[in-house]
Amino acid sequence: MPPSPLKSNLIGYARVSTEDQATDPQTDELRAAGCLVIHQEFASGASRSRPVLASLLRSIQPGETLVVVRLDRLARSVKHLLEVIEQLEARGAHFRSLRDPIDTTTPQGMFSLQVLGAVAQLERSLIAERTKAGIKAAARRGKLPGNPGLRARDPIAIRKAAAGWSRAHLEEVLETLDTWLPTVRRLRPQHTWDDVARILNASGQSWTAERLRRTTKRLVKEGLAEKALLSKSPPRLPSERLLTLVAGIAIAAPELTLRDIAAQLERMRERAPRGGSRWSASSVKSLLDRANRLGLIAKGEAAS
Repeated sequence: MPPSPLKSNLIGYARVSTEDQATDPQTDELRAAGCLVIHQEFASGASRSRPVLASLLRSIQPGETLVVVRLDRLARSVKHLLEVIEQLEARGAHFRSLRDPIDTTTPQGMFSLQVLGAVAQLERSLIAERTKAGIKAAARRGKLPGNPGLRARDPIAIRKAAAGWSRAHLEEVLETLDTWLPTVRRLRPQHTWDDVARILNASGQSWTAERLRRTTKRLVKEGLAEKALLSKSPPRLPSERLLTLVAGIAIAAPELTLRDIAAQLERMRERAPRGGSRWSASSVKSLLDRANRLGLIAKGEAAS
């Protein structure tokens, strides 16, 4: 049997449904199990919005183990649990539940996980079969699937559906907030929505300028982002577009080297100043130096 993970590698996660409830019992149990670092979240069990968990899954390191007191403190469903464990495995990390037989560092724990996966697959199959059977039975009785109020364009039904979609969208946005909002805050309103979207997409995301603007507008409305982000961008001459784009990349990710920025520009299919498809570190440095002289990059933000 493999040795137990070092205590320094145990990362605790405690969740309660509201801020009126205390996480103390969970944190006490996690500390007793050897967790030196514990992340606490206040969110209902059914909520898809788990920003603390989402951030933890992106920052956990290979060899570390995410520890919870019970499975229901982590996941909304078996499907969600398996998705979380899949993300951990992709990062070379492990998972352990103190009160359940799930510990991905042991053969027994992995077997229990495989059983859960099989149960989840069976559950999905049964739900799909019941749904198809229900639709066929309704069709034989002359009933159409879906919301009859929406089909009839009933205003009350439409408002209820829109409110539900709106809440679901907001929860999805909140789950990924820290992957894109810091970049928007760094770049807006000095840079256009189109440039901000392209910079985010070069790092593996998928945005259109309009969807990014509308999503940010929704956050402003909810009091989760600053109104200044929606201000109009200053006019730029066509000759300055490449300059501001390179400056924007450096501002969005100050840790990038000149070669990193050159590679990102190539992924964005930006033509180099002399028209070629290949970018050199010296070309990037030249543009960044000009951006610094024009005050487009704050001191200390340029790549080295």
